[in-house]
Amino acid sequence: MTFQVTILGSGSAFPVMGSHPSSQLLTVGNEHFLIDCGEGTQYRLLEAHVRLGRLSSIFITHLHGDHYFGLFGLLNTLSLGGRTKDLYLFGPRGLGEILPEVFRQSGTQLTYPLHFQETDPDRPGPLWSTANVTVETLPLRHRVPCTGFLFRERKRLRSIQKDKLPDTIHYEHIRLLKEGQDVLDERGTLLYKNEDYTLPPPRPRAYAYCSDTLYWPELVPYIRGVDALYHEATFLTDLSELAEKTFHSTAWQAATIARDAGVGQLLIGHLSSRYPDPQPSLAEAQAIFPNTVMAVEGQVFDIANLPHTLVSDNK
Repeated sequence: MTFQVTILGSGSAFPVMGSHPSSQLLTVGNEHFLIDCGEGTQYRLLEAHVRLGRLSSIFITHLHGDHYFGLFGLLNTLSLGGRTKDLYLFGPRGLGEILPEVFRQSGTQLTYPLHFQETDPDRPGPLWSTANVTVETLPLRHRVPCTGFLFRERKRLRSIQKDKLPDTIHYEHIRLLKEGQDVLDERGTLLYKNEDYTLPPPRPRAYAYCSDTLYWPELVPYIRGVDALYHEATFLTDLSELAEKTFHSTAWQAATIARDAGVGQLLIGHLSSRYPDPQPSLAEAQAIFPNTVMAVEGQVFDIANLPHTLVSDNK
């Protein structure tokens, strides 16, 4: 099943030509989850050939403009397109007050139900679940309330070895085998031993998204062992004091979090506009955690439970 992240925007707050504010699209099977929604996100989705109407839910980390100023336009566009399907929105306290006021002042009437659920950075844990994933909030430390998000794939059924199945086996027995059960007859006699007819499912994949945050080692237990981690890397180490003052992280600090958490791969982004060349940031992170890549806009990362993530450019 598809489990991939499309980088829509990976820039920081100050506008730079060719760079866009934070936004990512996570696709799991036929479900599409938007993570942050900086200015121009709906255009980035169109460039990625994503149909806007296929979005099922939106996750906003915090209320700094480069992470949610694109939300108003996107929600309005969905209405203009005649959407009627429910949309689920998750974000910090205050967003539930801002949106109704924007809609009231602009005379916007949505054509679809918008369900908003407030996140609490002081209470990380389960937030949402769908047919394919569970979503948890992660505690981040920023100048305003901020949460990260952890997406875990649901455990899949065991794989049937079709060449070993007898032609006369009942569908109900196949279902039981997929669920990991042995099949017994009415008297309790073993008919089909599960391990003889199935293979174990792949380990569920997991992706953690950590936007603007102070270097905070306490985050490590929450993301331990995830297949891929996105962590902001706004500054280089020589500006670590500025990073601490502004509640951001350096590339070295992002890599340290990844290393200590034992993640499969680290994606870094949100570089300060003072760094037109991302290579020094990448080199600083790779010195600590070699399996680090830049979250380059337009790239699609296939999240797999492998040592290295496959990367392809969708442009």
